[in-house]
Amino acid sequence: MEIKKTGFYDIHRKLNAKIVEFAGYYMPVQYAGIMQEHRRVRTSVGLFDVSHMGEFFITGDDALAFLQKVTVNDVGKLAVNQVQYSAMCYDDGGIVDDLLVYRLPDQYMVVVNASNIDKDWQWMQQHLPPNAGMVNRSDELSLLALQGPKAEATLQKITDLPLGDIPFYWLRQGAVDGVEMIVSRTGYTGEPGFELCFPREHSEQIWNALMAAGEEFDIEPIGLGARDTLRLEMKYCLYGNDIDETTNPLEAGLGWITKLDKGDFIGRAAIQKVKEQGVTRKLVGFQVEGKAFPRHGYKIFQGDEEIGHVTSGTFSPMLQKGIGMGYVAVGASKVGTPIEIEIRGKRTPATVVKTPFYKKG
Repeated sequence: MEIKKTGFYDIHRKLNAKIVEFAGYYMPVQYAGIMQEHRRVRTSVGLFDVSHMGEFFITGDDALAFLQKVTVNDVGKLAVNQVQYSAMCYDDGGIVDDLLVYRLPDQYMVVVNASNIDKDWQWMQQHLPPNAGMVNRSDELSLLALQGPKAEATLQKITDLPLGDIPFYWLRQGAVDGVEMIVSRTGYTGEPGFELCFPREHSEQIWNALMAAGEEFDIEPIGLGARDTLRLEMKYCLYGNDIDETTNPLEAGLGWITKLDKGDFIGRAAIQKVKEQGVTRKLVGFQVEGKAFPRHGYKIFQGDEEIGHVTSGTFSPMLQKGIGMGYVAVGASKVGTPIEIEIRGKRTPATVVKTPFYKKG
C-alpha cells in the first residue's frame, strides 16, 4: 500500500521534521523537540498538521436518523454550526471509533481517526439507509490545528470572522487569508484553539499565513509527539491505546457522551446491560513516583495481584512527573488508591489521581 503525503509534506521536509509513517501517512513526529513544542502550545501557540484525519460528509433526508443510529451521542440536540464529540459502537458495545460530528447548514461532517478511515467508512456504509448519502473527502481536504493561549490572536489577524463569538465546540464558515473554510473551536490539547478544514490546494498558503501571523508569539510547528503528550495531560482518549473494540464507553469514562435515552442505536442494548450490572474495570489516570515513566502495555499491580495494564503513558512536560492511563479493577479505581506499575521489570509506586493531570489548560 502506498504511503500518503499530506499537503504540508514538503514544508515538514524543509523544516527538517523527523518524519515517520503513521496511519498510512508520512507525518512529522517532532521539529525542535517534544518538550519544547509541548511547552510552546501550553504557553503561546503551535500549529499542527492533522490532515491525516478522515472527513465524511452525510446528506439527505435520513442523514440525522442515520447518525443517530450509528453514534452514541444525541445528534438531534445539535444546532446548526455546533460540533459534538461522539463514538460509534459495535453491537456488543465495543468501540468502532471516537469522532466529531459537525452540523453544517445543509449536511453533516464526521471527522474520524486516521487509522480507522477505511474501517469506519465500511462500517457506516453497511448501515447507510437509501435516503442518505455519504462522501469521503479525506484526500481533498487539509486540516490544521492552531492551539494555545495565543491561537485566537494569531488567527484573528488573517480573518474577519468574529472568533471571540465562537463558543467551545461551535464553528463558523468563512474566509481565512482569502480561502473559504470551516473554522471550529475544537482541539486535542486542552488549550484554547481552532481547527481549520479547507481544500488541500491551499495548504502551503494557509500554513505560511498562520506562521507569519503567529511570529510575534513565537509560533512553532508541532509534531505528533507533542500532540500525544498534550492530550495525555488532559486524559483525552486515543483510539488503539485507551479505547478500541474490546472496551465499552462506560468503562472508558465516556458515559457522558453515551445517551441511552435518545432512542435505539447500535450497541445500546449491550451498553444498557453493562450499566445495569455495573462495570468491572475502569480507565483511570495515575501519577508515578520518582523520575520513571510508564509506557503502553506495562502491567499494573496492587500488592501481588495484577489488576490491569497501562494504555497510555509519558513523562509530563508540565508536571515533570511520569503520568499514565490504564484499566484497573473497579476496586482499585478510586482517587488516592496506591498501585504499582511494572517498569522494565521493577515495580514502581504510583497513585490513582483526579484528572485531567494538567489543571491550567
